[in-house]
Amino acid sequence: MAISAARATLAFSCLGHLYVHLCTAFYFVIVLALEVDWQLPYHDLIKLWTLGALLVGLAALPAGFLSDRVGAPALIVVFFLGMGFCSVGAGLSGSTAELMWWLAGIGLFAAIYHPVAVPWLVRNAGAGKGKALGFNGIFGSMGGAVAGLTAGVLIDVVNWRAAFIVPGLVTVVTGLALLVFMRRGLIHDSPSLDSPNGEKRSTMVRVFAILMVTMFLAGLIFSATQTALPKMFAERSLDLIGQSALGVGVLVALVYGMAGLMQIVSGHLADLLPHKFVYLGALLIQVPLLWLAANLGGMSLVIVATFMVVASVGALPAENLILVRYAPSGKHGLTFGLKFVLGFGAVPVAVQLVALITERTGGFYWLFVILAVLALCAFTAALFLPGGLDRKVD
Repeated sequence: MAISAARATLAFSCLGHLYVHLCTAFYFVIVLALEVDWQLPYHDLIKLWTLGALLVGLAALPAGFLSDRVGAPALIVVFFLGMGFCSVGAGLSGSTAELMWWLAGIGLFAAIYHPVAVPWLVRNAGAGKGKALGFNGIFGSMGGAVAGLTAGVLIDVVNWRAAFIVPGLVTVVTGLALLVFMRRGLIHDSPSLDSPNGEKRSTMVRVFAILMVTMFLAGLIFSATQTALPKMFAERSLDLIGQSALGVGVLVALVYGMAGLMQIVSGHLADLLPHKFVYLGALLIQVPLLWLAANLGGMSLVIVATFMVVASVGALPAENLILVRYAPSGKHGLTFGLKFVLGFGAVPVAVQLVALITERTGGFYWLFVILAVLALCAFTAALFLPGGLDRKVD
């Protein structure tokens, strides 16, 4: 039976979401093997991802701008091929300088996905946009989960180079498959949706000003957590995993896998409940969870970290629907590009924050205390979103 264009769009957008989170997270486990192989300290190695993380944010805006002009599917092909090629290159690196530049390439091409694929999916999703975003979000979280598990397995079975090369080759093959679908006319892009309620410019400016704050802080919290968790598990959960890189990968996979499965719930809630209500709830619950993570270890830490990441990713469907509602017609790519400049612009800040605090304090307690305070700040800012956000996007 022939696959519909809508289903093909959903399939490739979901695979892309899995790959982008896999390829921007596997280094946090690979770095543990590099510490041993290259005999360099963790805080120096983790900094090699800073430029790549910076490009994930900075390149999002031009990627979104281009998608409004050349179409989303073509740019998603570039995303798959470019990110996969750079991942293979990273696996062949012979020095820290080489690795830094290949990681930068991963970040550059990874920047394409979110500002291009998310509005592409929304435009082609039909009814139940929140549920489609939630389903897509599952794959993003699974990417974070698979990153730890895949890297752990490949490191233990082969070496750290395979942990870069194998995902890179799979990503390239998927890009070639999407190109075939495009050539056969099986993939298309629906026109941009109009703003459903003709909101006043002043209200749009207010919403975007508030979201600039909340999206940056939420991105900082998510990225710092994703960066720190593998090392944190390695230090605080030795009774569960011993000294194995695979053990660390399993715990990371457990956390992000469970969080991913819950995104379909948060997406469904975003279709049923006021978007502002869902958004506020997801931000608020992170405050006590982050504080608990600062103090716990062992299985307690794993459980709290799971709920912490669930809350973090659970905010995304509501946040994306708020953006769709207030995005100017024909500028979805540019709007989502701005979103991910802010969100991913927080990544290098998060990497440097983790490196700084672990170098100065030798642990993660103060990192998660600071993140709890930032979550409270994000919640406070979101309180000022207009109450009219309880009306759904049709």
